[in-house]
Amino acid sequence: MATSGTTGTIGKERPEATDPLFNQSLEKGLAVLRAFDPAHRTLTLADIARIADMSKASAQRAVHTLTVLGYIGRDPYSRRLRLLPKVIELGFNYLASHPLVRLAHPYLAQLARTSGETASLTEPVDQYMVYMSQIMTTQSIPVLTPVGMRIPMYCTSSGRAYLSRHTDQQARELLEASIREARTPATLTDVDDILQTIRTCRQVGYALNCEELFLGDMGIAAPIIDRYGEAVGAVHLAPPTSRWNMEEVTSRLAPLVIECARGISESLAH
Repeated sequence: MATSGTTGTIGKERPEATDPLFNQSLEKGLAVLRAFDPAHRTLTLADIARIADMSKASAQRAVHTLTVLGYIGRDPYSRRLRLLPKVIELGFNYLASHPLVRLAHPYLAQLARTSGETASLTEPVDQYMVYMSQIMTTQSIPVLTPVGMRIPMYCTSSGRAYLSRHTDQQARELLEASIREARTPATLTDVDDILQTIRTCRQVGYALNCEELFLGDMGIAAPIIDRYGEAVGAVHLAPPTSRWNMEEVTSRLAPLVIECARGISESLAH
């Protein structure tokens, strides 16, 4: 059975309790923006207050400010609140200035060409991996995973590849802090079982997952290492089960993924 862990500041003092410079208004504004996700594309003011865990008056002030600034607007048909394109600027500035994204691009392009599958770069954020860059191919893919999307570490090849550069204790702490849901019948949710896959990754240089996050979707990934020997991300392919089996993935794609990750890591070291 899946075990839930904390992902926020439960059990800890909130930042504003000890930091006199902490700006609660800014925190609330960001909470409003984070309330929108693929499952909540449009929201009412009451929805935002509930999801962001704030009073309706606070939500109203934050929404008004973000509306004036052009980050939130009304859907023309439902009149519900929604994010506006200006929000993209916030994430784009990070991606455009990120050295890893620039360095990884030619290696991802080569990986996509030689494998025939979409190649992706992910970076860790809390207990998740976030898509930072992606080179698409003409091959169809079962699941859309756009840049900016986050996926959990515990059940993905990129997350396990990243965790493989940590000690067992460090990996365990990150896994236990995750909400480990059974996304599919194949999802591993027991920490010890997941740790075993991470140990295997340390030995062979790549991590696998087969339909643990999405049905019809496999994953093979290798960690990206900086000049200090620390993992900073992962590169991965997501070959669909309609075109690949696990034996083919390990024999044909694993060497390509490892080579790509090694090339990016070596570029980071210079």
